[in-house]
Amino acid sequence: MGKKTWSIRASIASAVLAASSCGVGIALSTSAQAASSAAPKVKIAFLMPETASSPRWEYDDRPDFIAEMKKLDPNAQIIYNNAQGSESTQLQQVESAITNGAQLLVVAPVNGYAASTIVTEASRAKIPVISYDRLIMNANVQYYVSFNNVEVGRLQGEYIAQHTKKGGTVVMLDGAPTDPNAKQFAQGAHQVLDPLFKSGKLKLGYEQYTQNWDSATAQTEMEQALTKLNNKVNGVLAANDNLAGAAIQALTQQHIKGIPVTGQDATDAGLHRIYYEGTQSMTVYKPIKEEAQAAADLAYDILTGKKPTGLVNGSTSNGAAKIPSVLLTPIMVTKANVASTVIKDGYTTWAHIKNPAQQ
Repeated sequence: MGKKTWSIRASIASAVLAASSCGVGIALSTSAQAASSAAPKVKIAFLMPETASSPRWEYDDRPDFIAEMKKLDPNAQIIYNNAQGSESTQLQQVESAITNGAQLLVVAPVNGYAASTIVTEASRAKIPVISYDRLIMNANVQYYVSFNNVEVGRLQGEYIAQHTKKGGTVVMLDGAPTDPNAKQFAQGAHQVLDPLFKSGKLKLGYEQYTQNWDSATAQTEMEQALTKLNNKVNGVLAANDNLAGAAIQALTQQHIKGIPVTGQDATDAGLHRIYYEGTQSMTVYKPIKEEAQAAADLAYDILTGKKPTGLVNGSTSNGAAKIPSVLLTPIMVTKANVASTVIKDGYTTWAHIKNPAQQ
């Protein structure tokens, strides 16, 4: 099934966000049966980090996870919350979920390096934790579900390597320093680009992590890079579409165009810049529906006593242990393959890409 229209999704998300911003837990039953007096077999907390970096958490991850759980267990109950970028709020939401009987936590952490406290709280209650999309560091989480984030960075790095003129100067905007994914994106990009920087085929002119993935901060950082480099910038590796948009605003103000700019998340705004404006060169598409489904399948297997051997395909070190992982494959999207990727998959529509501000 394709995505629901943005207008429908936005109306649903607004109700969720209103409650989340007040720190109120939302128990979303996936069946009318859950409203009955019978206790559900499965009760899972699905806790997302924010909405600033991408609309995906509300418009994709949440409904896709709930839909998959509905298929697996019509009586399943989902305790949903979004921390809106607050570490303390997310910890409160975890504590509330535990108090309200959650049997398992699926958590995309606000701060992957500080979220070990979440695992500590869950461990005390003997509740397993699945680290979702973003890795919780230095804690014994049971599983990790995400994309191959190093490969995301490699795809971005390869595009810059192939499309930046020889000897050109590259700016790198790497994402939030509190997000372990951002470190993995940068790791993958540097695997490709460092040999070129070392040989002089390309130059690294400026690199910066952007606090909270904030677009205004990213624009300021790009402006600083342009000042430092006297506007001599030949490529921008932006870790996601939000940062790409900010970088492009700064470039446009200096009348700089026609240079490669990368992104990630395949947002409608990013795809619009790729397909209609030509200001952004590529994005990395991560089929979020597959990720949400994998997390739901894994959670269900854990709670029903099954061994998820068919799902787990790797392991990821988080500083405390090698975490059994479900790692999905990211896909590069350029103007040439928009139709055969995000449109074909039903991830978005041409109407949404053409007019992203109206969705």
